[in-house]
Amino acid sequence: MSVAKKVAHNTIIQISGKIVSTILGLLALAFITRYLGRDGFGEYTTIITFLTFFAGLADFGLTLVTVQMISASGANESKVLNNIFGFRLTSIIAFLLLSVVSVSFFPYSFVVKIGVVVACASFIFPALNQVIVGLFQKKLSMGRNAIAEVLSRLILIIGIILTKKFDAGLNGVLWASVASAAAGFIGHYLLAIKFVTIKPEFDWQIWKHIFAKSWPLAITIVLNLIYLRADTLFLSLFRGNGEVGLYGATYRIIDVLTTIPFMFAGLVLPILTTAWSSRSHDYFKRVLQKSFDLMALLAMPLIVGAQFLAKPIMTAIAGPEFSASGQILQILIFAVGAIFLGTMFSHAVIALDRQKKMIGFYIFTSLTALAAYLILIPKYSYFGAAAVTIYSEALIAIFSAVCVYKYSGFRPSLTLSLKSLVGAGMMGLSLYWLPICHQPGITGLIIALVIASVVYFASLLLLGGIKIADLKMIFQRQKKIGAPTYNNTNF
Repeated sequence: MSVAKKVAHNTIIQISGKIVSTILGLLALAFITRYLGRDGFGEYTTIITFLTFFAGLADFGLTLVTVQMISASGANESKVLNNIFGFRLTSIIAFLLLSVVSVSFFPYSFVVKIGVVVACASFIFPALNQVIVGLFQKKLSMGRNAIAEVLSRLILIIGIILTKKFDAGLNGVLWASVASAAAGFIGHYLLAIKFVTIKPEFDWQIWKHIFAKSWPLAITIVLNLIYLRADTLFLSLFRGNGEVGLYGATYRIIDVLTTIPFMFAGLVLPILTTAWSSRSHDYFKRVLQKSFDLMALLAMPLIVGAQFLAKPIMTAIAGPEFSASGQILQILIFAVGAIFLGTMFSHAVIALDRQKKMIGFYIFTSLTALAAYLILIPKYSYFGAAAVTIYSEALIAIFSAVCVYKYSGFRPSLTLSLKSLVGAGMMGLSLYWLPICHQPGITGLIIALVIASVVYFASLLLLGGIKIADLKMIFQRQKKIGAPTYNNTNF
């Protein structure tokens, strides 16, 4: 099979696997929220967010570093991979131990503190998976990653069902998460054996090289954590578990939606990188424009549609007890729009190899967001948290766009974005005026979603929106520009 066909096959498998794992993830969320209730899910959210912060500190961007180092000319793939694996294992254990010590100083309940200890293991396994995913990306075998992810979600659902049957409570849900994470790692590991036997190695010279490659990404990730996850942590400190539960349920939906731009940007990044490094600057700008247009096409209807359907969506997914989360989703969806539009710019910055230029912007955003969280959350609860999240994501999107313009001269055309906005507006009017869109229950929600989709795409067609043929250019091989092969692309 040619490299082009492998890339196309890999893309289809990755998207299909993500769709299946997302559906299973939403099903698991529905089971958890209905079993734990608003307060119990608030405790669960606090535990997971607390550990996510420390796991993020240990991340170091090693998925991208793995691909980069094992793809380098003359690299000893097995040795490099095993040392990255050892580095990852050491860093995640160290930071999770720090989380267990740190939680004792927080004013959380005994249930939450014990939950942090129990759930630690569920963060070790995904951290190790990142190294293996880097190998799969290099080998164009992301179907193996999809299989392992689906296995993990299935185990989680089974675990939650057993937890409910035996009434094991919050700790039962956490142990189900641990089992799910372990199953995912076993799946990843076994599926990687075809390429290499992975084991931790500790070569200090290679570790220094790993750290030199990863520290700019590590700083960015830490700053991201401050403005992305501090909202839930402050909410857990200043407000009750019920409010944390409502916000946490909404954020799970946000996390699902934001996988779309990041997955797409991950597919386009090698193309942007290759185009820029081969001095095909016009091609770089065309691909970036088409990618930006596609994100606008997706973002506009999400923002408008959520203003009418947020409450029924949250009720259908999380249960009637979480219907109030609809108001939060109506606000947070604007942050999703900023992420959709900004993700292509942030990945273009990587393609331009200008990540270090963004550190100052991330510092400014993190510090101002931190101050805003401290001021607004105690007074306005999750509405204050949501408002600051919009501010943070919009600011990073703007800073990324400015950075791309400065170093590439690219300035996005907003023609299609405006057409998307008009089409979304027409869709919104249909949701508002058509009585059939206001039927209660899941049936009404499905009808509303179908009508909204039809009206939106019909409006785009009438307005002369983007053509499907135009998007094919994004995934074309670059033989015509003399680009190096995909496997040698420096991510």
